[in-house]
Amino acid sequence: MAGWLNLGQILKVNAKKFPSTVALKDSARAFTYPETNQRVNRLAHSLLALGLEKGDKVAVFLENCIEIVEVYLATAKTGLVIVPINFRLIGPDVEYIVNDSDAKAMVVHDEFTRTVDAIRPNLKNIAPDRYIVVGQKRQGYKEFEEFITASPDSEPEAVVEPQDTWILIYTSGTTGKPKGVVRSHESHIAFYLINAVDFGFNEHDVCLNIMPLCHINSTYFTFTFTYLGGSVYIHPARSFRAEEILSIIEKEKISFISLIPTHYSLLLNAPEEARKSKVHSIRKLLCSSAPVHKAMKLAILEFFPGVELYEAYGSTEAGIVTVLKPEYQMKKLGSIGFESLGTEFIKILGEDGKEVGVGEIGEIYSRGPMLFDGYYKLPNKTASSFRDGWFSARDMGKRDEEGFYYIVDRKDNMIITGGEHVYPSEVEEVIYGHPGVMDVAVVGLPHEKWGEAVTAFVIPKNPARPPQEQEIIDFCRGKMAGYKRPRSVRILRPEEMPRTGTGKILHRILRERYAPANGAATRG
Repeated sequence: MAGWLNLGQILKVNAKKFPSTVALKDSARAFTYPETNQRVNRLAHSLLALGLEKGDKVAVFLENCIEIVEVYLATAKTGLVIVPINFRLIGPDVEYIVNDSDAKAMVVHDEFTRTVDAIRPNLKNIAPDRYIVVGQKRQGYKEFEEFITASPDSEPEAVVEPQDTWILIYTSGTTGKPKGVVRSHESHIAFYLINAVDFGFNEHDVCLNIMPLCHINSTYFTFTFTYLGGSVYIHPARSFRAEEILSIIEKEKISFISLIPTHYSLLLNAPEEARKSKVHSIRKLLCSSAPVHKAMKLAILEFFPGVELYEAYGSTEAGIVTVLKPEYQMKKLGSIGFESLGTEFIKILGEDGKEVGVGEIGEIYSRGPMLFDGYYKLPNKTASSFRDGWFSARDMGKRDEEGFYYIVDRKDNMIITGGEHVYPSEVEEVIYGHPGVMDVAVVGLPHEKWGEAVTAFVIPKNPARPPQEQEIIDFCRGKMAGYKRPRSVRILRPEEMPRTGTGKILHRILRERYAPANGAATRG
């Protein structure tokens, strides 16, 4: 073994360095670093005893729990590859990912076994004795605790190199069919160490993990702390009750959380009694997946006095590309910051492949040590995502004269109405400023005359008294060009807004769901 220790290997070191530190905790259990290392070693041996070999894929269909963290760690120790599956997916989607990834074993939460049982005959690479269940026993599954108890807690004898694949994670499919993103150990090690510098994390931090552990955000920020020797509290990703979260922050002395704007909105609008919780332990907050508007930033900084607020831009493929640090939150509103440590200078390229000037919009390309290794079994897609070694997630952006970057929108979300280009984020920023709007998404729907009609989907702050369509349209007058103003506004309930597991709004789903049957958008 050469180079940096991966996440599983450093667990052995941390078990000696931090013998009394709680590594993993939930509402019912707590495991120190030595206890965690022992459990992970047992799991590693048990997986290998199934006949799995280095490079074999282990699918996990789990809600947030300590066990999913242990599977990540055990695969890191053994050279196995983990395939995390979004627990919100239905049977056909799960079947596609399991088969496309060539998974040879599967770890499933007890509440999801019915979904898995319905597709088991179609899962072509998993032997009958390679299904493990977390929670209640189920026929045809090995119960997780019994599965690991039978094995020794010694370190597994495995040679795992930094460049070996660790995670095969499927994109959330914001613009099409999910793709398997191949990520190495070293790309994640780079992230953990870069974060220790960029964010100032250390072994004394306590992270509250709320984001789904089937997504890249959590594999980044949760495991930064187990790498550094800090503590992680695992919270179910489907359960976000503001009162409960604030209570956990106070009780567990949480120092860091990564959240999306929707989460912050729920915290800031929690019942008055809950907002009396003591939250002074929070040192740093991260907001990702969507922009944070000025009013929300001010409210966050008021609610969490003395906190350092960060924003980050990145992707499953590229890792963290830019960071907007606390000192620039109000100076550079709307910015995604500048390059994270280790990221090479970002290129913003026009359609001709040449770099655009300051303030001009182009496609964002980046490269650095957190970059992925390619799309699984999709060499042509991998090749088309790069330009001379630089990767693009198809986001459009610009750079100001001081070197700060701004996301304009995804290239695929751009609206063309009457021959004019409209970036939805521009319109969303304005509508979000309406006092009656909690959240908004803007898409282009088919229109006979204009090609596409700018259409706004609004979640109101007060569902009983939502803003009227014309009120929103009039609010936009004078704040943007006429062709950018929405031609129609639709009011949605929060659960009607399609999102990924990390809270990104799925504009593609809105377009598909609300496009008129005859192909022409109608007003109102």
